[in-house]
Amino acid sequence: MYIIYRFRKCIVFLIFLSFMCGLVLGMVLVLKTDATGVIETKPSDSVRKIEEKESEGRKPTVTKLHLNLSKLVTATLSENLIRKAMKLSNQKLQQNWHLNKTESVQQNVTLPEPNYNVHIFYYTWYGSPPFDEKYLHWDHAYLPHWNKMEDKKWRHGRHSPPEDIGANFYPELGPYSSRDAAVIEKHMLQIRSAGIGVVAVSWYPPEMADEEGHPADDLIPALLDAAHRYKLKLCLHIEPYKDRSPSNLKENIKYVLHKYGAHPGFYRYPHNGRNLPLFYIYDSYLIKVSEWRIFLNSDSPEGIRGTQFDGIFIGLLVEKNQLKDITSAGFDGFYTYFASNTFTYGAKSANWKKLATFAKTNKLIFIPSVGPGYVDTRVRPWNGKNTKDRLDGKYYENSMASALNVRPPLLSITSFNEWHEGTQIEKAAVAKATGDFKYLDYAPHKSDYYLALTLKWVDFFQKQLNWTV
Repeated sequence: MYIIYRFRKCIVFLIFLSFMCGLVLGMVLVLKTDATGVIETKPSDSVRKIEEKESEGRKPTVTKLHLNLSKLVTATLSENLIRKAMKLSNQKLQQNWHLNKTESVQQNVTLPEPNYNVHIFYYTWYGSPPFDEKYLHWDHAYLPHWNKMEDKKWRHGRHSPPEDIGANFYPELGPYSSRDAAVIEKHMLQIRSAGIGVVAVSWYPPEMADEEGHPADDLIPALLDAAHRYKLKLCLHIEPYKDRSPSNLKENIKYVLHKYGAHPGFYRYPHNGRNLPLFYIYDSYLIKVSEWRIFLNSDSPEGIRGTQFDGIFIGLLVEKNQLKDITSAGFDGFYTYFASNTFTYGAKSANWKKLATFAKTNKLIFIPSVGPGYVDTRVRPWNGKNTKDRLDGKYYENSMASALNVRPPLLSITSFNEWHEGTQIEKAAVAKATGDFKYLDYAPHKSDYYLALTLKWVDFFQKQLNWTV
């Protein structure tokens, strides 16, 4: 009897052991299968990143689920636990941005929430042969000095891409086309990764462009769609197009709102009880105050105020004496744009406290513009005096600190990709040269250094806004 009892016990144990082995094998296969059904044969880089961050005591930024099998075994390997684990995995994966054939799908990264009080200036004027038949803007001409005697001292002609471009830095993506859908996706991903919420796109009316580019209004739908996929919003930075006037600006505003205004990616700002589209007006001082007053006056039949096309109009402040003009013209606020701290009165951060006080007194929106530095000697070789070295990020951080010190309601960044003036925070190539010229870069940091710095300050800005509320 004793022998039979031991024999039965062994049989039961072997059956239980077989069941456990099968269940463990099944768990291994489940946990090594990603959302697409592909079985991984080794731990992914994403998993290792999570483990590294957890060991450092920081919250992981990668959401790929990684469960420790030894912990599951001690939890009895119940089917309920498996279901809960898979449900948690699916919930986390659904929170990610999965865009076909984009960097975000490959990296499976959780992106920071966008801050819609942070705007960044974005340019769509770049072209390359595969998309535009030739290079646009990358082959920028050396601009002449206004003094003929001074101009003789400097280089003339045009740049010759792809190696020689009209910029002091070289983009990591190379001399790209703004029409390249893959480039647009990567740009929106970079912007979102920096915590920025609004892309202020340089805009010309249909069939119009600057002297170096081609018309790009037809790009707005693609930009709106891409921005919306990343939970970003888009507004327009209206350039001083040929013969710009309040009257034709009104027609262009109507065109924009009719064509793009209903898109969920089109930005609207809550102001005085209304959610209105916001427009930056570059070089607004070129139009007389009396003409602006007609356009921005609610009592004028030719004006836009109080109509379905009303908006928030932000003028550019360059000099101190323009403060009165901004107010008299009827603008809702003003911005400073330039990233060179000494270039204009408005751009000088030492003046921002006075400007913020003026704005508050006159019920205006003050939007300081911060930037990582400034250098444009590859298009304006005679303008070295306005160069602002990045100082390994210190210039940018000082600019951010100065802006946040005056507690603005909105913050603008110059720029994402104004490569000609060296104000970009877009990823830049490292150790690139052409002929005897060596391009500047972000070394010793990685190409995304300024995106990371931006996120740091955007987070701080959001906390500041929360404190204000």
